[in-house]
Amino acid sequence: MLKDKVVVVTGAGRGIGKGIATMAAAYGAKVVVNDLGGSEGGDGADRIPALEVVREIRDNGGEAVADFGNVATDGAAIVETAIREFGRIDGLVNNAGILRDRIFHKMSEEEFDSVIAVHLKGSFNTARAAATHFREQGSGAMVHMTSTSGLIGNYGQANYAAAKLGIAGLSRSIALDMSRYNVRSNCVSPFAWSRLIGTIPMGTEAERERVAKIQAMTPEKIAPLCIYLLSDEAKEITGQIFAVRNNEICLMSQPRPVRNLQTSEGWTPESVADRFAPAVRSSLTPLERSADVFSWDPV
Repeated sequence: MLKDKVVVVTGAGRGIGKGIATMAAAYGAKVVVNDLGGSEGGDGADRIPALEVVREIRDNGGEAVADFGNVATDGAAIVETAIREFGRIDGLVNNAGILRDRIFHKMSEEEFDSVIAVHLKGSFNTARAAATHFREQGSGAMVHMTSTSGLIGNYGQANYAAAKLGIAGLSRSIALDMSRYNVRSNCVSPFAWSRLIGTIPMGTEAERERVAKIQAMTPEKIAPLCIYLLSDEAKEITGQIFAVRNNEICLMSQPRPVRNLQTSEGWTPESVADRFAPAVRSSLTPLERSADVFSWDPV
């Protein structure tokens, strides 16, 4: 599906990114394996993870190069690695991320800013750099990682949720702006065990059972949908949000009007309280978490 295409995968040294990078290479892509090699919280740097993935791809007969840039600051340079090494770029997977979970009233500005910088600003940086090349060649595909933490909600992740819901909006805007140039942009919300998910507390039996279910969802399960979305087989698919949960693929809804009330006299605070509020009460979105909505065991 990806024969002779050049694909950049950020955060590809481990987990989901590694699964996507190695499968992209197996399907014929030339891959830029980007990974700063920092900790789950974004501290430090280590070139070994990216180099090991490149070696694995090459040992299996594929083509790959490593890039060690930080998506928060080096987006243009990461894309330039693809141009310098392979002469073009056809696909971009924005997967790099960090976690700094904290209950909201204790979250620091630095914890909020650092997560936004990697996930949301990092996705913009690489996408913006790739967009120039995609426009010039009249083709290209982007896949951005969102999360049900932002699409639905989770405890203690205001920074992560804001970034991931922002990515959904970013992807939709890219899809709208770039469709005239035959450029596609979609989001994938992955359910998979990774270093980041490994920070989930396991103090109670219920938490341990939940984590055990997540551990069964391996990172490699995310890759097939991403390879499809990068390929020409998905040329009609853009501006969408998908979720992958073990062997399940879900097409996610996007915000649309649910209820509508009109008054010819115009609204007052009193009429909103008397008429609008009771009419929409049964249609309000419950204050649910991701686990409440995806309540069945992974299939």
